[in-house]
Amino acid sequence: MDFDSPPEDDPRRLEVREWLEANPNPTPQQLQDRGLTVPHWPVPYGLSADPLHQVIIDEELRRAEVRRPDNPIGIGWAGPTILAAGTEEQKARFLPGLLTGADVYCQMFSEPDAGSDLASLATTAVRDGDEYVVNGSKIWTSGGHYSKYGILIARTDPHVAKHRGVSYFICPTDLEGLTMAPIVDMTTAHSFNQTFFDNVRIPAANRIGDENDGWRLAKVTLANERVSLSSAGSLWGAGPTAEMLIDLIRLNGGSADPVMRQRVAALHTEAEVLRLNRLRTLSARLNAKTPGPEASIQKIMGDEHGRHVLELAKDLAGANGLLEGSGPVGDIPPSMRGGATEVNFEQEQVPGVDRIWHYGFLFSPALTLGGGTFAIQRNIVAEMVLGLPREPDAEKGKTWAETRRS
Repeated sequence: MDFDSPPEDDPRRLEVREWLEANPNPTPQQLQDRGLTVPHWPVPYGLSADPLHQVIIDEELRRAEVRRPDNPIGIGWAGPTILAAGTEEQKARFLPGLLTGADVYCQMFSEPDAGSDLASLATTAVRDGDEYVVNGSKIWTSGGHYSKYGILIARTDPHVAKHRGVSYFICPTDLEGLTMAPIVDMTTAHSFNQTFFDNVRIPAANRIGDENDGWRLAKVTLANERVSLSSAGSLWGAGPTAEMLIDLIRLNGGSADPVMRQRVAALHTEAEVLRLNRLRTLSARLNAKTPGPEASIQKIMGDEHGRHVLELAKDLAGANGLLEGSGPVGDIPPSMRGGATEVNFEQEQVPGVDRIWHYGFLFSPALTLGGGTFAIQRNIVAEMVLGLPREPDAEKGKTWAETRRS
């Protein structure tokens, strides 16, 4: 594909710009009605936009400092799965609120004893008439305490191979018997929860796809998750970017340290490689291809890049970087002044910019663990890209291709 942005006089660009001039502060509903929230989705939810058309829309939204609804798990992970496997009734029921951000989603996949080996999950869903009775526990439920729905996978048939007896549900978080316990991380933020299911009854109408076909759908979600977590922001697509940090360095006189200058140049190179690979991934998605091993490649690179951004920010602060709340200081660069940058730490002045880097630095060790650990991602690349054999003890020595056929 052509990696250059379309010119300023591209008719598609002018059309988006004209609409934004007529709607300078569009609501989430207006963005969705115009198809700008997920422009690559088919009508009526999007515009069936090709890759360059979506690039144009993203650039024009950023130029106009317009944010899309903040619902990453709903829009980025649950939405594509519902779109791919949901009934027309389910699409009409769940997608509109999901796309405007009115219905926030969380993920209920990992368990205390089933993280990397997700297929070993023990949470059960037993059919009882028009409902499923769910029992078990999930962990690392990000944002569950303010979400309306969770995307849940649970075991519906314990008598078949572990990959085959799993189903996929949309689970309201206000159901009787569902409780959450907060998990506070070392940033002191309450981002995660452990979720408990005690005879929770989920309507059968909330099952997405066929019973026991949930593992296939979970893989669709996980692939989209890895794409979403690999966006430009250093904190899984959110937070400060390399561009922001480089802008901050440039606006405040640069660096005379030759080693630091090399690190800045390397950071820019990483960011550009990731941008180009995101466009390639986007192109595949817009051609109706589910993200494959390239999503794992992108996540491996994006996680390491995020840590590099935040480590460099701390090092640029010098000795001051050892202090809580510290980071590189100076004028706020244009790339951090609102818009679609996803920086939202309730900070507006320069001291607040400092806190973004400090929070990100403390959070950054989690980048190579969440959404599939760095080891899992490398196994996927080894088998599906390089054609290497599976681990000797994996399913009695079956190759990846044999396991997939089974």
